[in-house]
Amino acid sequence: MLTNDQLSQWDRENFFHPSTHLAQFARGEAPNRIISGGKGVYIEDRDGVRLLDAFAGLYCVNVGYGRPEIAEAIATQARELAYYHAYVGHGTEISITLAKMILDRAPKNMSKVYFGLGGSDANETNVKLVWYYNNVLGRPEKKKIISRWRGYHGSGLITGSLTGLELFHKKFDLPMSQIIHTEAPYYYRRADTSLSESEFVAHCAAELEALIEREGADTIAAFIGEPALGTGGLVPPPAGYWEAIQPILRKHDILLIADEVVTGFGRLGTMFGSDHYGIEADIITIAKGLTSAYAPLSGSIVSDKVWKVLEQGADELGPIGHGWTYSAHPIGAAAGVANLKLIDELGLVSNAGQTGAYFKAAMQDAIGAHANVGDVRGEGLLCAVEFVEDKKSRTYFDPASKVGARLAAALLSEGVISRAMPQGDILGFAPPLCITPDEADIVVDKTAKAVKAVLG
Repeated sequence: MLTNDQLSQWDRENFFHPSTHLAQFARGEAPNRIISGGKGVYIEDRDGVRLLDAFAGLYCVNVGYGRPEIAEAIATQARELAYYHAYVGHGTEISITLAKMILDRAPKNMSKVYFGLGGSDANETNVKLVWYYNNVLGRPEKKKIISRWRGYHGSGLITGSLTGLELFHKKFDLPMSQIIHTEAPYYYRRADTSLSESEFVAHCAAELEALIEREGADTIAAFIGEPALGTGGLVPPPAGYWEAIQPILRKHDILLIADEVVTGFGRLGTMFGSDHYGIEADIITIAKGLTSAYAPLSGSIVSDKVWKVLEQGADELGPIGHGWTYSAHPIGAAAGVANLKLIDELGLVSNAGQTGAYFKAAMQDAIGAHANVGDVRGEGLLCAVEFVEDKKSRTYFDPASKVGARLAAALLSEGVISRAMPQGDILGFAPPLCITPDEADIVVDKTAKAVKAVLG
């Protein structure tokens, strides 16, 4: 305990934690937890507390914790060649291999992979490429990016602007002027409850058309969207949404960026969310599931259409002026290769679909009828439960009551990690893709207990 006490003190005195109430943490008013190990769907802290991680870290540890195959691949690569850069045509065997493996799994219109470190820097790359693309084509005014309210695309300057959640904008002078937002495809929270699902899809499409008309199609470069909303509430799109949105973008010559940081590599029960929803993207953003977070790595997969213009730009302007020191880092690439092999060998994509469907149905059966459960939703191994003060009138709780946070805390006390999602009382689940039906039952049983403890 002495070591833990010292570490805890060092933690509060030295460590700047992301997405944390800084003052409360520094004063010791908010808890800290020092994680020491993990295996499968479980993690353990330094005090020996074992927790079922039903959110896979930050929906990223797709293959589960403690996989020796990935650890050994990282160690082998570190011994052979820990680093070399990817500038001016340099590569490593492992980064070239991973690029090929990604494109073998990606939609067929994709051409090349640019590697970064995290989803935020990948989306920064995407915006730069879109701007470059339009400059090369002689369209310097076509630069605005349409995102969606409640979308999550990172927390940098541009990417924090793309993110449609107020917490990421407040006091940061965001969003920046080049970023504009449209309606979220969030059927449960539709303003007009009389709308059917198909009518709501038509409404979302009309809102997008109206935004393009107001701004001018000749000023809009791209539309970015997660196949299914992640941090904004774990919301699968209503049926027909992507079929309605894509023709509008094509009509106005607006590129489509599919942000697959969460949905890529199996989360929805398909290799990509684009496969799941019939999305034909011009650029695909990947990160989390690419390495199952065993090492930092992200990617921007560009289509044949975009690549041809990038080549044209190089012929006219010379080498492209973009790069990161750690692009295609061999350690991250080694983790990626081993991770993708494991996903295939363990059948994790199909397990996400099958066990995910079981998990959602079990959650609905266990708590769907509760007076304060407004919605149980999900796709693959994404699942969310939205809580309301009154189900019939769809009246939400006062945010000050922090119902979502209290439920997540109650569930943690039962030994299960979930996530209280922002801008609502929403309990989110995104367990490792290796979760079994028996382990899903544990999550459902403990969730029911937590709901009863907090809401009766």
